[in-house]
Amino acid sequence: MGQLSERSAGTAWEHLRRLPVWLPPALLTLAVTLTGLGSAQLWRDELATWSAATRSPGDLARLAGTIDAATGPYYLLMHGWTTVFGDSTIALRAPAVLAMTVAAGLLAGLGARLVDRRGGLFAGLLFAVLPGTSRYGQEARPYALATMLAVLATVLLVTALRRPSWARWAGYAAAVVALGLIHLIALTLLAAHALVVLLAWWRGPAEAGVATRDHPSAERDRRVWRWLVAVVPVALLAGPLLVKARTQQSRQLNWVHLARLDDLTALPGGVTQSSVVGGLLVGVAALGAARLGRRALLPVSAVLLPVLLLFAAGTVVPLWVPRYLVFVVPFACLLAGAALAAVAAPAALVVVVLAGLLGLPDQAALRRTHEWPRSAPVDYAAAARVIADGQRPGDAVVYSPRHSWLFLDLGIEYHLGDPPRDVLVTENEVRRGDLWAAECPQPAQCLAGTTRVWLVVSGRHAEPLAAVSGAKGDALRTDFTVTQVWQRPGLTVALLTSRPDR
Repeated sequence: MGQLSERSAGTAWEHLRRLPVWLPPALLTLAVTLTGLGSAQLWRDELATWSAATRSPGDLARLAGTIDAATGPYYLLMHGWTTVFGDSTIALRAPAVLAMTVAAGLLAGLGARLVDRRGGLFAGLLFAVLPGTSRYGQEARPYALATMLAVLATVLLVTALRRPSWARWAGYAAAVVALGLIHLIALTLLAAHALVVLLAWWRGPAEAGVATRDHPSAERDRRVWRWLVAVVPVALLAGPLLVKARTQQSRQLNWVHLARLDDLTALPGGVTQSSVVGGLLVGVAALGAARLGRRALLPVSAVLLPVLLLFAAGTVVPLWVPRYLVFVVPFACLLAGAALAAVAAPAALVVVVLAGLLGLPDQAALRRTHEWPRSAPVDYAAAARVIADGQRPGDAVVYSPRHSWLFLDLGIEYHLGDPPRDVLVTENEVRRGDLWAAECPQPAQCLAGTTRVWLVVSGRHAEPLAAVSGAKGDALRTDFTVTQVWQRPGLTVALLTSRPDR
């Protein structure tokens, strides 16, 4: 029986060897990320993407000038995408699926260049089964695109270092510019690239771990200068974006705390979306780094330098958010692939399968909700159904809190399509160039003449009116009574009717 299993594994490996190295990881990633793509409803960050992507380019420019310059290029890209493919949950997430699929294929190709074919294949397969690959490959946010561009830029860097030409350096420059525009923090990857370029210039590509000694490269003395020229467009295009984003930090990242040492230990679980899988990846990657020797310079620095740079900055400025570093995961997988290439193919496949099995609970959970913790989902769709089932002409809706990262109004509007009149809004988020609408400073006056109000409150409340603070709460409690209450995960919906003596 053991011989039969071994023979079957060997046959499977022979089939894999006949395929292009990039194809199995790409197909596996595509299959995994497509599975349950629309199961989890859009969460708060994706609602912001939907709100931005469905605005005109002029409105997007105003938004970038107010609060979200760092994500502006991604929103513009998504605007074009939704114009063609629509704004369904699957349509909004499809670019991330495609990006992760391409990233897996590129990773396999990069591993084949830096390690060997087996190392590249196992790196790509391991990347495909990580819960984090599914999590960010099923999210309408820029992290999957940043991951793809990080691997692409690194592939093009290796190509340019091995066979320098202006055309190859131009391709690298374009990839790095795109990386910076999509995700500014991913530009920390340039620290790793700079280190490798300097060593390749000083000692040659073989010593820098990006070429073999029998693969010489000419024009060693020009290599650094060509790299510097290649990154000039990054400074010209992403630089102003970085300056503008820095002025918006107090609004955009007001929920982030300064980094602490224990945040580093939690990072593997954060970027892979599974503590046990993250620990496994780190352990196998460490073995791969030891095996590669000098060839580990590029992947090791591509993991460690962005992490350390963001952590150092995060101890001074609130910047430390684990998902901002998802783009380093492929390079950790490359190191792990190098370790797996050193053992028999069946044993390496067992490790890949084990990683997939260990991540299954998290894979299932993230397809239920993208909220964190996953035990506390926010069910916008259920709240919207309550309103849709009981809505009448002339009804109004009120949200509390309005200015929160839960985006209660966006969640209801997305699922309801034609919501009741947002009675307290004096200027909507599009006209404000913001993610939040402006509300009436005198709620009692704005509510005058309204007989039925749908109140949507964050959290579960037996008495939802008591949860509304300020003048808005005072006006509602004075002029309305609660007729019925519905509690849904993360939200409470109440139907208010005007008092008879009003």
